[in-house]
Amino acid sequence: MLRLSKLTDYGTVIMTHMARQPTHVYSAAEVALAVSVAVPTASKILKTLARANLLQSLRGAHGGYLLSRPPDEISIAEVIDAMEGPVGVTECSATAGLCAQEGSCSLRGNWQRVNQVIHHVLSDLTLADMAQPEFQPVDIGALRARQPREGVRL
Repeated sequence: MLRLSKLTDYGTVIMTHMARQPTHVYSAAEVALAVSVAVPTASKILKTLARANLLQSLRGAHGGYLLSRPPDEISIAEVIDAMEGPVGVTECSATAGLCAQEGSCSLRGNWQRVNQVIHHVLSDLTLADMAQPEFQPVDIGALRARQPREGVRL
């Protein structure tokens, strides 16, 4: 199963929250409250993202963090890379030399292709995309059950 760490998940939540008001300067406490994480956790994530140049850190009484670029220029792949390192489905699909079986593995090339596809999708998905309201499917059955005016069919 592919799964992001909890800190990476929180990192995407924090960045998406900030993308909704990209010019606002956020304190760690403000972010923590907004996304329901502890202040030390938010602070650790914000510092990690700032070190990766995804956030700018501002000092002073009105300091805090803000996005380093517009939300449509920051990909989810960049956020994941900042929090966890390169996306890798298997040890060898992201970094060579980590697996003892690498030289004789007949699946390595296939796993690398899978990894490239996943990374491509994550690279195309931006914070602006993630900040959009979630799609809510329409329950056609419920609409039909309401029985609209006669002659109108759904």
